[in-house]
Amino acid sequence: MRKAVVSGQWSVVSRRLENSGSGFVRSALSFVLAALLLASATLTGGRAFAQSTQKPKAAQAEQASKQSPQTDATQTEAERRAAAASEALVTEFDVNGLKVLVKKRAGSQTVAGGLFIRGGSRNITTENAGIESLMLDVATESSLNFPREKMRSELARTGTVLGSSENYDYSVLSFTATRPNFDNAWAIFMDVALHPSFTKEDFDLAKARKLSALSDDADDPDTYLQRLQERVAYAGHPYLNRPEGTVEAVTRLSLDDIRRYHQQMLQTSRLLLVIVGDLDAATLRDRIAATFGKLPRGEYHAEPIPQLTFNAPTVEVTQRGLPTNYIQGLFTAPSLTATDIYPMEVASSILRDRVFEEVRVKRNLSYAPNAFLNSQGANVGGIYVTAVDANQAVRVMLDEIRRLQTQPIDQTDITGVVSQYLTNYYLGQETNAAQAANLAEYEILGGGWKNSFDTIAHLRSVTPADVQHVSQKYMRNLRFVVLGDPKRVDKAVFMSQMGE
Repeated sequence: MRKAVVSGQWSVVSRRLENSGSGFVRSALSFVLAALLLASATLTGGRAFAQSTQKPKAAQAEQASKQSPQTDATQTEAERRAAAASEALVTEFDVNGLKVLVKKRAGSQTVAGGLFIRGGSRNITTENAGIESLMLDVATESSLNFPREKMRSELARTGTVLGSSENYDYSVLSFTATRPNFDNAWAIFMDVALHPSFTKEDFDLAKARKLSALSDDADDPDTYLQRLQERVAYAGHPYLNRPEGTVEAVTRLSLDDIRRYHQQMLQTSRLLLVIVGDLDAATLRDRIAATFGKLPRGEYHAEPIPQLTFNAPTVEVTQRGLPTNYIQGLFTAPSLTATDIYPMEVASSILRDRVFEEVRVKRNLSYAPNAFLNSQGANVGGIYVTAVDANQAVRVMLDEIRRLQTQPIDQTDITGVVSQYLTNYYLGQETNAAQAANLAEYEILGGGWKNSFDTIAHLRSVTPADVQHVSQKYMRNLRFVVLGDPKRVDKAVFMSQMGE
């Protein structure tokens, strides 16, 4: 199955599908949206918290500021009860070293699941970058008991969708199906994961698709900007090994390389299985023991990823004849396991809104300026803008960073951000695919899946002093890349924000 890009629209569609009850639409395209949400929800490189483009309404902030302590306490207690109830729905067990998480959602019309491979960039090298991604692509084409034509027929007949995706820290083979067709979907998913055909035809097809996708990276300015940013930000770091691969590395890969790599990855110690739906965990345990439980345990031990360090600001400009300059600057950020992540999320959200207000609304320097915070093991945040006047746009954005560092925010600002987060969080968690992705992200990167239910409480405890502290600590020594006209870039402007 080919991969696809998942956007916010897909999330909305999949929520409508899941909530449509007996009128559930069973078209193959509909299930593509839900399955690929799982394959991409945690792999797109940014947290929904920082990527939302909706600004908090002034009326919401005013209303939040009028809440009494009693109302806040009641609201917080209700959130804690809701978090505890959600946590109680998750069953965790071990099958021969394979950690399994099953979340029961009674009455749900779909089932979503994923087999996650830990390691990401640390599993690969410069020479074989892209091998894990290509291996998953080829695996989803056909398997021992489901040759190409039979697999496509069964997927279409049952409305089941397979997907795969990868990021710097892990990859996933995912599926989504209707609850009545789960048995069929599980049989296909299990066979693809354990017994892929790896035929020459499938390999050649998947490799050609990947090389085509990689070869046009430089054609799209935004994609090329990210490639340039990776070279600057991740120099000397494992993340420099791109999970998607490079044209040079993928060209060298052979079918035998894929087969050997698949055998190396099939160790229960490096895998995580997450399933969400109206299923009985005990029954699933027996099925998993009879399939994945027979894999060798292996000796994989997840080691902490080295954290990034930016000791000085840098600016690298790449000549490109474009009507506008494409600009991105990265700073280091706390990981999901750090206590600083919560005030950093608040700080990033406030910065995003202020940048939008100052750059677009007040000065009309750019259509879509942004500030963001990723969710990687070695984490980063940053600012992004496309502008004809690169110097003025960046100067304004750096001024907003300085304002966060030097001028304390009001507590009502935090209250408004948390309210906005709550809306985005609950909307984003409506699908089984999104919940499976969230559990996996926290299990692999966040110190354990249970921490995924504590985010709201932690955000409510953030103070203005916390926000100012993390802004000073992390939003400094930005590493900028610019795609555009070097003659119109004043590097002194970009490097003016040093930090202490």
